[in-house]
Amino acid sequence: MSVLIYLHKSHRQHTDGKETVDVQGKTVGECLGNLVQKYPGLKNELFDKNGKLKNIIEIYLNMASAFPDELAKPTRAGDEIHITILLAGG
Repeated sequence: MSVLIYLHKSHRQHTDGKETVDVQGKTVGECLGNLVQKYPGLKNELFDKNGKLKNIIEIYLNMASAFPDELAKPTRAGDEIHITILLAGG
């Protein structure tokens, strides 16, 4: 099953500039695992040392927030995952 992942601009340095990557997986977690397998540099960008999504990473599945339990959300062929970064400042 093919799922399209849209990458945040700051992550594209790890994908040779690609804005989207086609992956396989039955859950968001499997899809992100497939993405990291293709582009290992993304692992430290997306996940903490315990394998959980970093708290600054926001995942959208078909334009709806996948929070909570993002990694467990089921995916189907044709779904789209958007990876965004939460920014804070003052």
